[in-house]
Amino acid sequence: MRAERGIAATGDDLTAGERASRALEGPAADSHRDAPGGSPTAPPWKALWVLAAGLAIIVLDGTIVSVAMPTIIDSIGISLTDAQWVTSLYNIVLAALLLPLGKLGDEKGRKALFLIGIVVFMAGSGLAALSGAAAPLLASRTVQAIGAAMIMPSTLSIVSASFRGRDRAAAFGVWGAVMSGAAALGPLLGGIFTETIGWRWIFLVNIPVGIVIVALGLKFVPHTGGASALPGASDPTGASRRRGRGPLSFLDVPGTVLASLGAALFVFGLIEGNTYGWWSPTAPFSVAGIEWPTGWAVSVTPVALFVGAALIVAFVVVERLRGARHKAVTLDMRLFSIPSFSWGNLTAGAVSAGEFALVFVLPLYLVNTVGLSTIRAGLVLMAMALGAMVSGALARKLAAALGAARVVQLGLLLEIIGVAISVTIMKPSMSPLWFAGTLIIYGVGLGLASAQLTSLVLGRVPVAQSGEGSATQSTVRQLGSALGAAISGTALSVALGRIVPGLLSAIPGMPAAAVSGLVDSLRGSAGGSVATVAAQGGHGQLGELGPRVAEVMAQGFSRAAQWSMGIAAAMLVLGLIGSLMVRRAAQRG
Repeated sequence: MRAERGIAATGDDLTAGERASRALEGPAADSHRDAPGGSPTAPPWKALWVLAAGLAIIVLDGTIVSVAMPTIIDSIGISLTDAQWVTSLYNIVLAALLLPLGKLGDEKGRKALFLIGIVVFMAGSGLAALSGAAAPLLASRTVQAIGAAMIMPSTLSIVSASFRGRDRAAAFGVWGAVMSGAAALGPLLGGIFTETIGWRWIFLVNIPVGIVIVALGLKFVPHTGGASALPGASDPTGASRRRGRGPLSFLDVPGTVLASLGAALFVFGLIEGNTYGWWSPTAPFSVAGIEWPTGWAVSVTPVALFVGAALIVAFVVVERLRGARHKAVTLDMRLFSIPSFSWGNLTAGAVSAGEFALVFVLPLYLVNTVGLSTIRAGLVLMAMALGAMVSGALARKLAAALGAARVVQLGLLLEIIGVAISVTIMKPSMSPLWFAGTLIIYGVGLGLASAQLTSLVLGRVPVAQSGEGSATQSTVRQLGSALGAAISGTALSVALGRIVPGLLSAIPGMPAAAVSGLVDSLRGSAGGSVATVAAQGGHGQLGELGPRVAEVMAQGFSRAAQWSMGIAAAMLVLGLIGSLMVRRAAQRG
């Protein structure tokens, strides 16, 4: 019966909010589930792999560039600020456009948006590979982000609209496993390309892959949304019949502007807080000729966060008002009456925050403290990706036996255990194999949680609104990723400032005047100065103290990384609480 209703198996009965989602969906969506004559439509498994490939290239591009940045800086002579924007701009533009482009796919066709997005992404990748200066590289990253914002919600909404029952749970599992695994593979592939065939190939490789995706997508990906939707399916409120439906009637200009600017400013604040200062300015900020000097009392970061949050609140208010008046909306706020959607999004954001906190800290720790090469550090991190992919594929069977909510909780518990073990064994002399073992535990949990979170969040969302729901989840994940990296980076910096001075001062004969400079260099280089001091040995400015200072700096960075990893664990605990609330809401219903 559950499969006939088009609901992913979760092991829970329908709640009041989920019954409301059925009312939103209406009879048209039920008829969409079966082919004429009453026989179920065959699930498009080939399309799933095409969509997963499209998702993989854009997720990889969010993390693959960071490893290559030192080489890119030397190659085309860009500044450190420009280098930071190469990564940040991609994430900011992506977060800003997910909601409006997800709505566009619902209205005009998701397959078309997906394929156009792949083409746009390929064009941006080609421009990035040809860039010889900061301006064209930043422009190309913007083009890539626009393409990615078309692709990400389209992939998930097509899966949501094309699969039913247990097949939908399995498809969501593949999507979630690719989402979590690709992010972890990025640093490894970035290191391999950079050290072998050159950094430009981290962009160029997207072109042949994209051509294959487009060719297969034209053949296998089904049409959903837009003109392919059944009458009434994309307009559950019937508002268009009351106001007349023109070609641009789906546009929600105020909502689009508020959502885009709000998400962009908020993500900017989260990403750039460490660069420009969380309160007092630590570096000058300039954009389009507008200067924000360090002499001002407040940095640009809290202003961006406050204005971004205010715009997001205004977006919610405007969407509620427009919905009450039966006007077009970017996001139907009634979706949040579905408990699994609202609490599931909180959990998804926390899982993404925890993952990207680890992805931010661990490469720094493995390279600068343990002394691994970029490729070897990537291989250690690959253990996390392998665990996520394997468990993501197995999550469907567990969900059939335990329910999606319990599988998410099991996954989060394994993630927390993996992080806890990692924290206890972190030290400069740690074996990479032991650490890879802890990351396998974490990766298995990540795969279980991510795979079934998608089913949990979108399982009750009406098919006609799957683009809105998918874009909302993707936006939440994007905000969680930025939040995780920002908080873990801040925790790392604060911990270095509190731990390392005491350790250095305890070295016999250590000049007091040198301590602050060493701490500043350690924080400014994110641990890179450890290798510099170690390479000087006893012949640098510190003389015979050099080797001991390098050893102590490595110890201090390891301890600071432990605090930062603890923050990641706290985010995962928050996600676990969210998953418990999903189940409690279901039981109350």
